[in-house]
Amino acid sequence: MIPYIENYLAVVISGAVIFVLGGLWYSPLLFAKRWMALMGITEADIQAGSGKSMPLRYLAVFLCGLVSAWVLAIIENHFADLTALRGAMIGACCWLGFAGATSFGTALFSMKPKELWLINSGYNLVSFVLAGVILAVWR
Repeated sequence: MIPYIENYLAVVISGAVIFVLGGLWYSPLLFAKRWMALMGITEADIQAGSGKSMPLRYLAVFLCGLVSAWVLAIIENHFADLTALRGAMIGACCWLGFAGATSFGTALFSMKPKELWLINSGYNLVSFVLAGVILAVWR
């Protein structure tokens, strides 16, 4: 049984916002240089890894954002009188309880710099908050 969602268009738009935010977040405008340094990769490494699989990677990343937005919409359907603030709080709580906590636990043993976790997890937090707001106000 597929859970009831108030507005499927809001889910698609939220998924698209998450996808676009990722493009911006990991661009030279924001965190690309620092992220690459922390990952130990160069622009040449990224270019070498692009190739034919890049469109499929982008599609997979978009679908991941869509799934996150869809599940967040299901969760928000259990709340009455949603406002933008309440949507942001629900998104932040979902990040804290699911993405933030689990990714931090993994980061503790990954032997990667904690700053890398901050960049990656910061993207997830902003994504959840934005999607929470969109889904709350666009019902």
